[in-house]
Amino acid sequence: MKRTVFAIALSATAVFTAAPAFADQALATSKNCMACHAVDKKLVGPAYKDVAAKYKGDKTAADKLATKIIKGGSGVWGAVPMPANPQVNEADAKKLAAWVLSQK
Repeated sequence: MKRTVFAIALSATAVFTAAPAFADQALATSKNCMACHAVDKKLVGPAYKDVAAKYKGDKTAADKLATKIIKGGSGVWGAVPMPANPQVNEADAKKLAAWVLSQK
């Protein structure tokens, strides 16, 4: 009986701990971010883990990334520019930027 209760509690903890990461990855997928980016490897654009590492400790990074998500940018990660993404509003851009910066 104790094993069953423990297993249920452990499963519930795993679901609630992982939910925000999946929710923001789902947002990134719905906004077409994952067409050019992946969490752990370079595709057209840099891996989100690499972006997080580059901006680690930069207190202005979330705002910078949110702006780039909406307006696009170039030159930071090479010659391929990141296009503007007008389907992303400011609130979603901030959520996405925070999620990207949380990758390890």
